[in-house]
Amino acid sequence: MVMIGIDPHKRTHTAVAVDASADIVASRLVHARRGQTRELLSWADGLATRRTWAIESAGGLGYLLAQQLVAAGEEVIDIPAVLSARVRVLSSGTSNKNDPNDAYAVALAALYGKDTMRVRAEDHATVLRVLSRRHTQLAWSYNKTACRLHALMCELIPGGIRKEVVVKQASQLLEQVEINSPVTAARVEVAREMIDDLTQFAAQRKASERRIRDAVAASGTTLTEIFGIGDVLAATLIGHTRDIARFPSDDKFAAYNGTAPVERSSGDGEKIWRLSRRGNRAMNHAIHIAAVTQIRHAHSPGRAFYDRKRAEGKSPRRALRALKRRISDTVYRTLVADAARAAKR
Repeated sequence: MVMIGIDPHKRTHTAVAVDASADIVASRLVHARRGQTRELLSWADGLATRRTWAIESAGGLGYLLAQQLVAAGEEVIDIPAVLSARVRVLSSGTSNKNDPNDAYAVALAALYGKDTMRVRAEDHATVLRVLSRRHTQLAWSYNKTACRLHALMCELIPGGIRKEVVVKQASQLLEQVEINSPVTAARVEVAREMIDDLTQFAAQRKASERRIRDAVAASGTTLTEIFGIGDVLAATLIGHTRDIARFPSDDKFAAYNGTAPVERSSGDGEKIWRLSRRGNRAMNHAIHIAAVTQIRHAHSPGRAFYDRKRAEGKSPRRALRALKRRISDTVYRTLVADAARAAKR
């Protein structure tokens, strides 16, 4: 049996095969093209009948290759780039970085790693992740354009727009601008283009919300029954979680989404826990929005929990973190129950 580590790039993929003793058996450079999977499989057939593929960032540059290998019936493991970089430095004692060394480090990380993640075929969760990511990008584009329009309106009208940008209001203000120079004319023209962009982004966001609502309904999830979690947040959580079976406990799930604190203890003193900056930030943001929504509504279950933590002497931030962890556990139990119902069906 061999472990084949792959360092994927946009134009080429470097593969290095190692045996159980971590000795390099063979290596191969494959160009990223239509026949890349067939070429790799033909090369691997001459090495061993049993093999496992380890791909760095199988959710990034290695995504297409990983899915093609899974579709071909191969066992594929996803290796985070941070892990392979650490293995490369620790295994050689240097930080020499090139494609063969990277591929070798990926193979070693998969060979000796304990909690390696197996790549699975695409399913409905992938659809939700794609749609939620597109919705987030549309929101970013809208907000950036609105901020730029705010700044431009301040150059045309004293005080600019005092509150949140409203397309109709901005258009009415532009009509009042006296164009007395080529500079003013150029600013007005650009401002009108930005207003058109905002109108287009708003229409695209509404269409995106409809697509996400239909996709979430098709998934059969009950996440939307949790207070503060709507269709967009549910799509984000399901899409980035993928298969809930990857997480054997709610602690593992919380560590993955960044709501579990990290230990910062030393010596024989008391254990110290600090805020975690790790984990999937998209999921962490979704849980944060749900927690803030619950705090804002007095009748929500999260508000009662938050008030109880504040009464215990915790600061607002620490109470919010505790609520986020509580919501993470609720999301985990809901996803587990959803998966059990889907398995019965």
